[in-house]
Amino acid sequence: MDEIGLIVGLGNPGPEYAGTRHNAGFMVIDRLLAGFPAGRFEERHTASSNVWAGKFRGRALLLQKPLTFMNLSGQAVALLARRSGIQPESILVISDDLDLPVGRLRLRNGGADGGHNGLKSIIAELGSSSFRRLRIGIGRPKPGETVDYVLSKFEGEEERRFEASLAAAAEAVRTVLTGGMAWAMNRFNAWTPVEESETNQKKEVLS
Repeated sequence: MDEIGLIVGLGNPGPEYAGTRHNAGFMVIDRLLAGFPAGRFEERHTASSNVWAGKFRGRALLLQKPLTFMNLSGQAVALLARRSGIQPESILVISDDLDLPVGRLRLRNGGADGGHNGLKSIIAELGSSSFRRLRIGIGRPKPGETVDYVLSKFEGEEERRFEASLAAAAEAVRTVLTGGMAWAMNRFNAWTPVEESETNQKKEVLS
């Protein structure tokens, strides 16, 4: 089983960024904390981050929201990892992804940054790309609109699909912790939001 010691949710701090597409990682951390028994994790401010320390099934576990803003996330992640003696392969990073449709999930072991500045910073600061990732689809904007797009909020049908994916992402993280990456990848890399699944079924009936 994979020994994950640090779960990092990427995002930007501050109320003006709350609920935006780029803050998917922060939102999954919130979901995870809400699902743990009260008092199980202790909050502290360290390594330029909000950090929650506790245990999951008897194993020490840290949850982190870097407060360095997205493009400098690696500074906070590397600092906390070094202080805690956590190796890159024991880190799971949760981020948004422009290359996935809204609501789709992708778990993978290591790899390139995929053009995501937060992942790029973490790779540079850790000196390694071997950390695990959970990517949450936010869809791709029109050319030239990326910055405004990732800092915008979901509406309507996209919001419903995204909310469903956040719940699934939190469950995917718990599955990694209890059963390992391979099991979680098999379960969640093919996961589809209910609305999308129902739409596809209707299309099949009509075709």
